[in-house]
Amino acid sequence: MFSEKVLLRLKNAYNVTAITGAGISVDSGVPTFRGADGLWNNHKVEEIATLDGFEKNTETFWEFYHWRRKQMANIKPNLGHYALVDIENYFEDFNLITQNTDNLHAVAGSTKFIELHGNITRNRCSGCDDVTVVINSDAAKIPKCSKCGAALKPDVVLFGEELNKKALSRAQEVSAVCEVFISIGTSALVEPAASLPYIAKGNGAYLLEINTERTELSDNCDEVIIAPASKLLPTLVMILDRIR
Repeated sequence: MFSEKVLLRLKNAYNVTAITGAGISVDSGVPTFRGADGLWNNHKVEEIATLDGFEKNTETFWEFYHWRRKQMANIKPNLGHYALVDIENYFEDFNLITQNTDNLHAVAGSTKFIELHGNITRNRCSGCDDVTVVINSDAAKIPKCSKCGAALKPDVVLFGEELNKKALSRAQEVSAVCEVFISIGTSALVEPAASLPYIAKGNGAYLLEINTERTELSDNCDEVIIAPASKLLPTLVMILDRIR
């Protein structure tokens, strides 16, 4: 399953970086909104979840995100998320980058992670930029900021928006210095996240991909394992327990 080469690198590694995409949360029941799943009430999600959609059709925008939060309310981390919590403890410097906004890494117990695309459990004010944790998502209302009264939006990167500069800079930094880079359940299509594995490999990292199918990244990896993360990562934990 894992080659001797990657196990040797993991045995001796000081710093390891992993990135997760939608694929790690599929076994938790989180939809990816790709292909046929990309529709909501006959609207394309890419047309609703935009800054333009927020500004010009705020009511429909918030109908979608209230529905999305209600959908997420009972979704729990799977064994892949929990395995990454354990993997974090085997290395002196382990960094987890996620493209997901579902908060499942935090719920599972990961402590050192970078949320490139934000977190759906928070709101950010469109006026004063204040960030608040969502306690109850009232589907009947467009939420307003308690400080300045401006409309709130989910603290997520909308289609067409730039990533948080600090989060992206940190992700690039940890990718550039890691000895092993693990790409988990990501399509490797969405920039700038898709460039992070190449930054790692360009600086000498061993590039391991774990996914249920090959991606645009696969041909550039040192090793590709086709398997669900929820099944493979717990196996990696058991191996690390023996070799570390």
